[in-house]
Amino acid sequence: MNSIPSASTPPLLTVRSISKQFPGVKALNQVSLSLNQGEVLAVIGENGAGKSTLMKILAGVQAPDTGSLLIDGQPVSFSNVEEALNSGVALIHQELNLCDNLDIAANIFLGREPRDWGIINQKKTYAEAEKFLHQVGLDLSPRTLVSELTVGQQQMVEIAKALSVNARILIMDEPTSSLSLHESESLFAVIRELKSRGVSIIYISHRLGEVNELADRVTVLRDGENAGHLDRDSISHDQMVQLMVGRNVSQFFPHTPHQPGPVILEVKNLCTPAHPNHPLHFSIRQSEIVGISGLVGAGRTELMQVLFGIDSPRSGTISVAGQAVTINSPRDAIRAGLALVPEDRKLQGLVLEMAVRENMSLASLSRDRKSLGRIDFTQERQISSEMIDAMKIKTPNDRQIVQFLSGGNQQKVVLGKWLAMNPRVLLLDEPTRGVDIGAKEEIYTLMNQLAAQGMAVLFVSSDLEEIRGISDRVLVMHEGQLTGELSREELSEEAIMQLATGHTLNN
Repeated sequence: MNSIPSASTPPLLTVRSISKQFPGVKALNQVSLSLNQGEVLAVIGENGAGKSTLMKILAGVQAPDTGSLLIDGQPVSFSNVEEALNSGVALIHQELNLCDNLDIAANIFLGREPRDWGIINQKKTYAEAEKFLHQVGLDLSPRTLVSELTVGQQQMVEIAKALSVNARILIMDEPTSSLSLHESESLFAVIRELKSRGVSIIYISHRLGEVNELADRVTVLRDGENAGHLDRDSISHDQMVQLMVGRNVSQFFPHTPHQPGPVILEVKNLCTPAHPNHPLHFSIRQSEIVGISGLVGAGRTELMQVLFGIDSPRSGTISVAGQAVTINSPRDAIRAGLALVPEDRKLQGLVLEMAVRENMSLASLSRDRKSLGRIDFTQERQISSEMIDAMKIKTPNDRQIVQFLSGGNQQKVVLGKWLAMNPRVLLLDEPTRGVDIGAKEEIYTLMNQLAAQGMAVLFVSSDLEEIRGISDRVLVMHEGQLTGELSREELSEEAIMQLATGHTLNN
């Protein structure tokens, strides 16, 4: 289980004892792996395990401090992305790198356009682009603007772009993180087709079900080092988890029954701007964890944004602890005792260029300011120190720029920022998206602890296992409507999906 397979011919890619250090952090320590032709190799590990750093080295974004890379048994070194592309290695980032004001063909050949006498040959550009779109199963005109594409279609354009440089090794970083179920299935079909044509794929994902479905082998990283390797016959959820976290996760969803208190949040006849004809009615009690489930487009995020004052309701009332409140801005929501951890932490939850300490204090600046509006730096340092300890945030110090933290630790910074405000109601929108399995367990434990302390937790999740595992109750939405409520005893994937597709449990 823990040895890299050997073959009579050299692997397409060999990574030998790669190490990389940043100020205060040893990102990689003597990491090795191999990739064969026409193989899907999954690289998994918790956030901060070193996956992203390793992939950036393979793609020429960063250089290793020590170690070597071999392609077809021959040593190579990349000082930039272009050199990696010329050797057939292409990285498809989790955040897609496309120009949405250009059409598909222009994006595929950006900087490499076919030219005649220095002038771009548009006819050849579109013809070649159409060929690569066909290879990834995208039935669209290459003249289509990227801004008109879904995220799934943009993902396929990125793959077509990689194939246009004759990539033999595709590195996919969390490729399904923003895709619908149908788009994910389309991506899997393309991956299998590429594999059959001899293209090798390094697949990074926190979704272990996908890894189990796609991977021929798995390499596991933990704390910047090799934690183990799994051959196809050895791949299982439990084996992967054990290697990732270094222990058995005996109870992944640490749910503790809670005795609900009085109603703390009540919504009556609430209509969101996205679904103005569907009034919503529900309540959340103190010490309760309530999940909101539904399919893409059900209106879950839109509801959270109205509750937190990002959007104003069209009609209806919101009451907190029995008192009607008017929430037309996040400031109003914060005053009422609500806090929101948004779906997109990088865009909406953090200022990536600022330090951990400064991000931690953003929500409490107004509360803790000194006379004349001055920042209370002593209080800021205290909040930062307390939350780093309480949330177990892995950072060299609180002056670390937050964009350099792993996804899981970034999410903990967002959580810590709001917990410092001691909210009555904590709103969480996809709280574990893009978060590794160890950080997920810590977030679930934290949710239980907060509920035990009397906080009400309302969370949105597209992960049915998560919804079932952590919720005391579940509200199910379909096209802006609440189609049902399930107690913990009633929870099942079948019941949730029936309500999520607009049916009743009696049908």
